Amino acid sequence: MKKAIFITVRNGSTRLPGKAQLLIEGVSTIEYLIDRMKYSKKADCIILCTTENTSDDNLIEIAKQKNIFYFRGSEEDKLERWRGAAEKFKIGFFCTADGDDTFCEPLLIDLAFEQFEKKNSDFIKDGGLITGAFTYGISVTALKKVCEIKDSEETEMMWVYFTDTGLFKVENLENVPEKYYRNDIRMTLDYEEDLSFFREVAQRGNKSKVYLDLEEIIDIIDKEPKLKEINFFRQQQWADNQKKKTTLKLKGE
Repeated sequence: MKKAIFITVRNGSTRLPGKAQLLIEGVSTIEYLIDRMKYSKKADCIILCTTENTSDDNLIEIAKQKNIFYFRGSEEDKLERWRGAAEKFKIGFFCTADGDDTFCEPLLIDLAFEQFEKKNSDFIKDGGLITGAFTYGISVTALKKVCEIKDSEETEMMWVYFTDTGLFKVENLENVPEKYYRNDIRMTLDYEEDLSFFREVAQRGNKSKVYLDLEEIIDIIDKEPKLKEINFFRQQQWADNQKKKTTLKLKGE
């Protein structure tokens, strides 16, 4: 069964326009994320999942330049976009790496792949990890079931279809180093302050290492606690915005 990383990204941001093309360490944020995902040892492929809008054409060009696969689908319905990608590339299980999560950690993604292989999980969530370090692991069987039962095309905040319906085997990510459980660090790109945070941390990374792993990121922040103050004040605003957009609409209800 093929395992993939789905990098979910589009150019429709209103809070931070064009954020996928903003620069960190001389490369765009989306290229930075793609390069990180290539350090997964267990993914069979990486697929950039974007929309059919012409405004996202440049993202396809980046995928081609980075020698990864790509899929274009619905703008609003993220679940259908994933389903289409899974069917096209014959994927059985995938981990999501949101385009916003510039420091998403490939080690954690590989742990999710291992967990699925051992336990046949339907849906794996972070369980309290640093925001942006890991998103979800999802079986395509469960994804297809959700696409059958949902009654909405607005699925940007999609996790409730897995966690709140009682239909799926939902688990927290397991075997994670304890130091990765933090509620005082924010690693997702929605505001100007987030971009400043990523740039400051990346600039301090050890350039001789293959990539800036999560352990080093935490060490950098703990040595300079003021770094997390750059953007963490945005966390509640971000969480409130996500909650406002989260809905569960099922057919027949």
